[in-house]
Amino acid sequence: MPEGALMPIGYLATPFSDRFGIPRQPQLAPHALGRLRLLRPYDRAEAVRGLDAFSHVWLSFLFHRTAGRWSPTVRPPRLGGNERVGVFASRSPFRPNPLGLSLVELLAIDTRDGVLLTFGGVDLLDGTPVLDIKPYIPFVESRPAARAGFVEGPPAQLPVDFTAQALDELHQHAHHWPDLAALLCEVLAQDPRPAYADDPLRQYGLRLHDLEIKWRCTDQRAIVESITLAADDGCR
Repeated sequence: MPEGALMPIGYLATPFSDRFGIPRQPQLAPHALGRLRLLRPYDRAEAVRGLDAFSHVWLSFLFHRTAGRWSPTVRPPRLGGNERVGVFASRSPFRPNPLGLSLVELLAIDTRDGVLLTFGGVDLLDGTPVLDIKPYIPFVESRPAARAGFVEGPPAQLPVDFTAQALDELHQHAHHWPDLAALLCEVLAQDPRPAYADDPLRQYGLRLHDLEIKWRCTDQRAIVESITLAADDGCR
């Protein structure tokens, strides 16, 4: 392996095939599950021995869709999408080296056929290359008194409603995606729209799993209007 080269240990499978709608931080959507099957030669049970003693882990990963694109300043959504800060004062994916770090809940470890890990609260694209896994150690890494700059406190939450049509379609897909309603509410409550968007008549499209979600935001409420199978447009 060339000096400095990084090799993925696996590729994360998540509900998010498009960046629009991904929670802007981990743990904001607990029902967003990610599954990571380790590649050879890392898919050995001894490689994860003792990991089940930890409730949360850090995932080191690559922003694979923004590799090679960076900017010295970015516009964080928390600042309304207009004010700029330095890239190193943000968690933007547009970085000199497209490296990311995400804290997720470890839900299951299956070593019956290689190694399959299941995580909760993921905020990553489907197919994200994972470079490493490290256990989260609260007494070292939790600092409640630390300053958080312009991201003090959790984001505001939108109420989420479903039209009669959307409720019927939700029921139709529940056998395949039983946690779909909870995941949809968690994702839309974060208001994934651009910070400058305020047109109550505009309909938005959101991809979750193999589904296309159509929704609007009116009177500070997210309203799901339809849930249909997505066309295979090659975005994965």
